[in-house]
Amino acid sequence: MGFSTGETLQERSKGKDVRTSNIVAAKAVANAVRTSLGPRGMDKLMQMPDGEVLISNDGATILSKMNVLHPAAKMLVELSQSQDIEAGDGTTTVVVVAGALLDACSMLLSKGIHPTAIASSFMKAADIATGAMRDMSRPVDLADRPSLISAVNTCLSSKVVSQNSDLLAPIAVDSVLGLLGDDAAAATNVDLRDIRMVEQMGGTIDDTELVNGLVFSKGSTKSAGGPSQIANAKIALLQFCLSAPKTDMDNNVVVSDYAAMDRILRDERKYILGQCKKIKKSGANVVLIQKSILRDAYNELSLHFLAKMGILVVTDIERTDVEFICRTLGCTPVAHADSMAADKLGAAEHVGDVVMPGSGHKVVKFTGVQNPGRTMTVLLRGSNDLVLKEANRSIHDAQCVVRSLVKKRALIAGGGAPEVEASLRLKDAAMGMTGMDSYCIKAFAEALEVVPFTLAENAGMKPIEIVTELRRMHATEGVKGAGINVKKGVVSDMYDLNVLQPLLVSTSAINLATETCALILKIDDLVVCF
Repeated sequence: MGFSTGETLQERSKGKDVRTSNIVAAKAVANAVRTSLGPRGMDKLMQMPDGEVLISNDGATILSKMNVLHPAAKMLVELSQSQDIEAGDGTTTVVVVAGALLDACSMLLSKGIHPTAIASSFMKAADIATGAMRDMSRPVDLADRPSLISAVNTCLSSKVVSQNSDLLAPIAVDSVLGLLGDDAAAATNVDLRDIRMVEQMGGTIDDTELVNGLVFSKGSTKSAGGPSQIANAKIALLQFCLSAPKTDMDNNVVVSDYAAMDRILRDERKYILGQCKKIKKSGANVVLIQKSILRDAYNELSLHFLAKMGILVVTDIERTDVEFICRTLGCTPVAHADSMAADKLGAAEHVGDVVMPGSGHKVVKFTGVQNPGRTMTVLLRGSNDLVLKEANRSIHDAQCVVRSLVKKRALIAGGGAPEVEASLRLKDAAMGMTGMDSYCIKAFAEALEVVPFTLAENAGMKPIEIVTELRRMHATEGVKGAGINVKKGVVSDMYDLNVLQPLLVSTSAINLATETCALILKIDDLVVCF
């Protein structure tokens, strides 16, 4: 009796090739930023197409400026941006973890384990890992300002401006807490767009200050004289033009005699004076004039009249800034001179020009505002454009750390401690499982150790010795906060050293990296569309 050999459906070789290509491309991106991880990480010098130079070690910034062509590699760029939106910090960590997980995937695939089985096991492992991190975290109260500053210091320790963290950390914490006001306990999120960053070149980062009010990056317009300091200010925001009206159609007026010309100039003067009188009648003593593209927003004549009336003028207000200004000062934009009224004015205790030390440049500062919309302003100083932009990015990351604590009020140890603790928990879980799940979860656990390994490597320590010591302290001594002290080159309890970070940063990094890894694994073909 003859037996027919049954056909088995073999996976196409193209699927394996595409998967291998995707993993190699994604790992290349992860390796590019791996040296930037941690307080001793290196910075990257990037040259833009227009010749501009950028120095940063922020993962999201580096990857967003990279000209990445491979579609799978682009997924890692988007991964770091997702982490930036969700947590604001840990953008390098998430890419390094994703690269290590993909490295583990290539080893599991070579053993013949199906990609879907690997992806499923990795999602289970991510749940166990985030559970372990939640168990070792400590709750935090937003009223506990020193704990918040410790978390922000940990974030700033890896930045170019780390030596200024003593000044920048309190500014970042106070700027976010200022948005929450009195109901901080009930807040679940905070919009960082309510914090305005004003960059002023000159001086040093030590001159940076938090202003509970408003700052404009240019001084008041004083070509016609006028005051430069106003106490008990009543502020009007004008969206109409203080200049002679124009017709809707472009045309020319031909004047044949001096009497007609004199009459035109007299009428123009009368028209502008009438507008200025309406502004003065409303009680305004500070005027903000929005930019105009149709005609001149103001002219020398209008500035002359306003100066005679003792009104301080700030010109060229951007359209995009109008909403922020109105929320800060409590004023209402006025679209026509006839609409000027006292109830549309904002108020401030003092408005005046301030000369910036180190540059001689003037800014207009509004202090003592009622701030009904709860906004804050940070006046950033720096010796050059590179330092200013990096300081701006660093403060934004620090503010994101505080926002993460508003979203999820728990702190966790830094220095690679959560990853080692999660790795040990996963290895214990894998011992109690059978089949492919056990293999895959064990591989996931080993991949997580890339974070402490890289931290030690970038700090010039012996990574194998350090990771082994970390495992010992977590497993045998039960020190859940044991992490890498890069300053002394030893393993220490991070909770004792106040090296803390938000729980959301670590859990978000694990979840997002795992999801991206599962997504790449499930791709078996590449279709190029034209």
